[in-house]
Amino acid sequence: MRDNSESLFKTLKYGPAFPERFGSIRDAREFMDSFVHWYNHEHRHTGIGLHTPADVHFGLAAHKADERAAVLAAARLAHPERFGTTGTPKILDLPTDVWINQPVAESEEAEPDADQPAA
Repeated sequence: MRDNSESLFKTLKYGPAFPERFGSIRDAREFMDSFVHWYNHEHRHTGIGLHTPADVHFGLAAHKADERAAVLAAARLAHPERFGTTGTPKILDLPTDVWINQPVAESEEAEPDADQPAA
């Protein structure tokens, strides 16, 4: 899985709003301020259960996932003909941990690399 900084850069670079050139350093900073706010507070990420990074960071994602499930269940009851299946659709799981650079577990640090001779 790509880390969040790689995802942010790819979304930034290939997004339709990314200009070919900025008119000034001020324009670039304003663009980045706007983009980072959108990316963290509005853009829903599949890697974190279609939540925003801010929702996950501030502990709001689990409650929002419950709200989504309730709205979806009500919609299925009210209009079952709109859904192609009779079973409840899978809601994307919210990961328990999200890392940019995940620390190496202590047990992994203690194990020598199989390709390297022991010292």
